[in-house]
Amino acid sequence: MAGLLSNRNVKFTLGEIKRVIQQLLNGLFYIHSNKILHRDMKAANILITKNGTLKLADFGLARAFSVQSKANRYTNRVVTLWYRPPELLLGERDYGPPVDLWGAGCIMAEMWTRSPIMQGSTEQEQLNLITQLCGSITSELWPGVEKLDLYNKLDLPKGVKRRVKERLKVYAKDPYALDLIDKLLYLDPKKRIDADSALNHDFFWSDPMPGDLAKMLSQHNQSMFEYLTPPRRRGPIPPPPGPHSKAHVNPNTDGQYHDRVF
Repeated sequence: MAGLLSNRNVKFTLGEIKRVIQQLLNGLFYIHSNKILHRDMKAANILITKNGTLKLADFGLARAFSVQSKANRYTNRVVTLWYRPPELLLGERDYGPPVDLWGAGCIMAEMWTRSPIMQGSTEQEQLNLITQLCGSITSELWPGVEKLDLYNKLDLPKGVKRRVKERLKVYAKDPYALDLIDKLLYLDPKKRIDADSALNHDFFWSDPMPGDLAKMLSQHNQSMFEYLTPPRRRGPIPPPPGPHSKAHVNPNTDGQYHDRVF
């Protein structure tokens, strides 16, 4: 998918985007039902065949989880930084499927922005970007967050309002899409929508219905594999209008410079 999104000649209709996200959530529902966490959800780990079948890939960081366990002690050094949920950035080690759903929300937004929506170069910067989009991280909105190891050790911006729908409406015009992205990007993992509930969201049950991808994909003969396409985010992406929009570049670990959408 990273290669598809980097190619401006590949244009998804709303129905085709619905089909992509529907398959993505079906995949997460399946692995979570079988007690597997992916732990590295990102566009580069989503494969789409020529006939439009989506597959979750790269299970190198995946592991089994148990809902019966009183306290899991997983490493929180998982998930590529731009897709890492706030609970991992704050040091949580007892986590579950919501970490994958956060990544799904980032990927869903990326279907419209065509670039990762939060591109921090450090964990502190990533938390700042999450706050700018999702609002300040507080115990009122996220009960118990103050108990996480890094909550009092990192500089968490205060008084920032949640603006997920406001910031993304320039890209995604569909109100149901904005609502589902908003629910996937809840700060509190206990309130974050799960894959089963997400699949029953009105986004998938309103016109246009999820459409077949094969016809659109058949128009492109070249490989879309990410390593065979030009580096992503090299060209600027128009930021949302308004006083809070940003569009500056930041070096990533691969040495390329990428624009930050928000």
